[in-house]
Amino acid sequence: MTQPPPAQSAPAQPEPTPAAAGLPDGSAYVLHIDCPERPGLAHLVTGFLQDWHADILELKQFDDFRAGRFFLRVHFVLDRQHEDPGAEGLRAAFAPLAEQCDGTFDIRAASARRRVLIMVSKFPHALNDLLFRARNDELGAEIVAVVSNHPDAQQLVEWHKIPFFHVPITRDTKPAAEARLLELVEQFDVELVVLARYMQIFSDELSRTLSGRAINIHHSFLPSFKGAKPYHQAYDRGVKTVGATAHYVSSDLDEGPIIAQSVQEVDHSFGPEELVAAGRDTECKALSNAVRWHCEDRVFLHGHRTVILR
Repeated sequence: MTQPPPAQSAPAQPEPTPAAAGLPDGSAYVLHIDCPERPGLAHLVTGFLQDWHADILELKQFDDFRAGRFFLRVHFVLDRQHEDPGAEGLRAAFAPLAEQCDGTFDIRAASARRRVLIMVSKFPHALNDLLFRARNDELGAEIVAVVSNHPDAQQLVEWHKIPFFHVPITRDTKPAAEARLLELVEQFDVELVVLARYMQIFSDELSRTLSGRAINIHHSFLPSFKGAKPYHQAYDRGVKTVGATAHYVSSDLDEGPIIAQSVQEVDHSFGPEELVAAGRDTECKALSNAVRWHCEDRVFLHGHRTVILR
């Protein structure tokens, strides 16, 4: 087990630093752990951080007493005057503690960006929103490639200087198209696949391969209004809300564990076109939240549910 650094005395006259102004100055990391619930787990984590001279910036936890599970995420900064072993060294040091509580965990540099591949068909609103947010560093993600079964979004994607891959798909070419996707996932070392209104259904095999690593978005009218023009169907029924659900992809179509949802109230003055516009807004909001929470290690898969520590 890697040992924490020995205590060191501070310099007699330290130079002014951001920490002196109340801002932590050092290497920042995020630790998250999922394990069976028992007393003392939060103390175990905070004791470990104290041994490493860490300053806790944010700590969130959830005890699911019904299921007997414990979830914790902590964002911390190591004191810059002490040894920084990096994420790999911290993982090695924490591993024996995680083993004691039979937990799964990870420690990542807070500055690390998840490598994301986006898939899209002909509706670019969610893609455009994610590209903008990633460009402004709002997602904790680096978009490394975009794949589409249509060429429509190529100019938009290439303007952002991101590789674009047109992979047409038919019933006969679907196996080859999915194999090509997995080649790109490996080639770009992709950690998360995002379906930003990609209008093709993954095979059961691909869904299993990308389990926990693929997020989809769909409008809130499922299963009530299926098929073509769901917003026109909703208009005919006089709906009073529109919304969207972002979830992990599973072999059960549009029924994977829910990560984020967004809802907007509407009324009789909204025609079909206004409902579509409102729906697009909710799709962008739900999907961007889901991607950001996943990339910031705030999402824990918990059976058919998720725990979001935010």
